[in-house]
Amino acid sequence: MYGYFGPAGTFTHQALKTLDYDDARPYATVGGALQGVVDGDVEASLVPIENSVEGGVSATLDTLAVLGGLQIVREVVIPVQFNVYVRPGTSLSSIRHVLTHPHAANQCREWLAANLSPHAEITQGGSTAAAAKEVSDPRSRFDAAVCAEVAGTMYGLTAVAQGIADNPDAVTRFILVARNGQMMARTGDDRTTVVVVPPNDHPGALLEILQQFSFRKINLSRIESRPTKDRLGEYCFSIDAIGHIEDARMAAALKGLYRISRKVIFLGSYPNGFITGSSPSEGCGVGCGFRDEDYAAAEEWFARVTGK
Repeated sequence: MYGYFGPAGTFTHQALKTLDYDDARPYATVGGALQGVVDGDVEASLVPIENSVEGGVSATLDTLAVLGGLQIVREVVIPVQFNVYVRPGTSLSSIRHVLTHPHAANQCREWLAANLSPHAEITQGGSTAAAAKEVSDPRSRFDAAVCAEVAGTMYGLTAVAQGIADNPDAVTRFILVARNGQMMARTGDDRTTVVVVPPNDHPGALLEILQQFSFRKINLSRIESRPTKDRLGEYCFSIDAIGHIEDARMAAALKGLYRISRKVIFLGSYPNGFITGSSPSEGCGVGCGFRDEDYAAAEEWFARVTGK
């Protein structure tokens, strides 16, 4: 059984439908979904980690950093598009009260202002799925919900406007999180996620972390600072890097991070679901120095020199 950040009808539910699973259990919070994996109640849980408009999902980043015993085994990236759903028989021009989630309202702000304001009141709260459920009740004072297609269809509503997000290319990235010990095989186009806690607050601390990736030609697809929650002003860094822990250069970078940091939390290497990673030898000629075979050749040379 898989868990997911619910309720049913959310974008997480929509992303879950792209995976193969026998049964699914919704959780009210991201923390609950991940704790369910730790407790063994579910095999793995799907939670959002990053949105191209809103950025990182703090609840996911913070829980992964402190919970322990978890590993990312897969990611799913889906387009995030919103529709306006109403009870059958309601027209767009008659809408006076709209319910949706704050993120949906933010991502559809321009369309809502141009097409529903000022004659319609936009109320923010709950989830987009909960908004659709509320609107499906004939007694509800809300005429419309801004939500995903999966929620509108689930509650028997009619779409009177489609594709209303201000950014038509918006996407959300979800991660499937399982218990430790399920290392995914290297595919050649992978992503590695780690949390790095610097040893102390000093000038150049972030630069020292970034250099472990930079001089090994490892591209970062995301880096965010998050409070450690120990004391004010103390932060850790949540990082996504293109590559797999079995790549020689990634292994060297992670070892380097461990040497210079107070703590390194490895959260998994897994197939890249969206951004195409660059090959270690891309843009290099023979002997560029960052392919696995270059690392192996260096080890062989060193062994000859030292006689070990």
